Amino acid sequence: MASNSCGNFLGLASGELLDVPQTPRGLPRVMTLPRIISDGNLSSDVDSDSKSSFCCERKIIVANMLPLHAKKDNGTSEWRFSLDEDSLLLQLKDGFPPETEVIYVGSLKVEIEANEQEEVAQRLLDEFKCVPTFLPHDIQKKFYYGFCKQQLWPLFHYLLPMCSDHGDRFDRQLWQAYVCANKLFADRIMEIVNPEDDFIWVHDYHLMVLPTFLRKRYNRVKLGFFHHSPFPSSEIYRTLPVRDEILKGLLNSDLIGFHTFDYARHFLSCCGRMLGLDYGSKRGHIGLDYFGRTVYIKILPVGIHMGRLESVLDLPSTFNKVKEIREQFKDKKLILGVDDMDIFKGISLKLLAFEQLLQLHTEFQGKLVLVQIVNPARSCGKDVQEAKRETYTTAERINEIYGSPDYEPVILIDRHAPRYEKTAYYAAAECCIVNAVRDGMNLVPYKYIVCRQGSLAMDEALGVKLDSARTSMLVVSVHWLLTVSEWSN
Repeated sequence: MASNSCGNFLGLASGELLDVPQTPRGLPRVMTLPRIISDGNLSSDVDSDSKSSFCCERKIIVANMLPLHAKKDNGTSEWRFSLDEDSLLLQLKDGFPPETEVIYVGSLKVEIEANEQEEVAQRLLDEFKCVPTFLPHDIQKKFYYGFCKQQLWPLFHYLLPMCSDHGDRFDRQLWQAYVCANKLFADRIMEIVNPEDDFIWVHDYHLMVLPTFLRKRYNRVKLGFFHHSPFPSSEIYRTLPVRDEILKGLLNSDLIGFHTFDYARHFLSCCGRMLGLDYGSKRGHIGLDYFGRTVYIKILPVGIHMGRLESVLDLPSTFNKVKEIREQFKDKKLILGVDDMDIFKGISLKLLAFEQLLQLHTEFQGKLVLVQIVNPARSCGKDVQEAKRETYTTAERINEIYGSPDYEPVILIDRHAPRYEKTAYYAAAECCIVNAVRDGMNLVPYKYIVCRQGSLAMDEALGVKLDSARTSMLVVSVHWLLTVSEWSN
């Protein structure tokens, strides 16, 4: 049974408050399922839990973005698509039995013209098992860059909109766009789902009210949700005007997963204080009773795919890049940072600490290099622009004071770095600094430690003996970095 908030969500997503095309439906159809979707709009008198022609269980993984790269060929004007090997969504498939069919539902990182959408959708389904959700430009802008990045993202990282410079005050139009986008995702899923057999797995804070629409349509659907971001304490979360609606949306899932117990504990506390719900241990699992259903809460920390990472280590391109790095930074110690361009990743703090290290320990000047790989920003708000400006200003100051014509203490790689390049830097760096102010589950430490163990090819590229000790320095405390004497010969 869906919660009472369904009616409110359906009203927000109806298109009356936002300019959303209603007829004909803008989303191209991928396939037609008997008694589930017809050539017209979904009929409310169709049995929600009727059987379809599919009989085998599938996993439908839903996220804001598909694990794809998209680029338009300038010569032919054709779209070229490839898998994003860095995407965590692709790794999820390896946790299922080999015969399991996995379908991905999400948006593309590029805007597709309306006359191309149906062809692109069919192509992505055939080649990559991906089902794209095409959001109208205005909805996408308000949903992702507005509500997700300016409202939810700062709040979940404990940043309250106390002033206009950090975060925006609540805007109900952005919330309406968020609900509308979630409804469009639900419509897309309904075109392909077999509610009796398929398992739907929704990911992250962009789609927290999606379970409500799916539960309303298919009461017995098997539905899981995983929250990749931090979940704040109730004292922070209660400042969100739509706090109850989001909690109720999540509770329409059968299972809700978090990276850590702290995040799960905060969620349970919010449910208790704001919705008056009790929770307890049921067969060894934490369970919440909600509208006659038991919603299970699990702690499921994410890891890395060892096999894929080790295979990249053995690539010729990685080998050549490691040799290039070794030659470039000959007789110097390499410190590495790999972060998104975001105010919570602490890039500027890392640079300030490095600057202080060079200032306090003059013997390290000319001997240390900090390579900071900056992953492309996921939003374009003023906070990101401020973080980028501060990063470049600090790096330029350090290079001007402590650098020379043939030596730059700080090297910023502010572009998309392919997997082999990142892997090469992981293998070559003698220290990796991870100093996010607050984070969900940062996988950089895992990748760095695995790459530092090396392989036969890496040992040859780095000039390391086969029987030599494997050392790595992972810095999670900037103060510890400043006081450590590991650099002494």
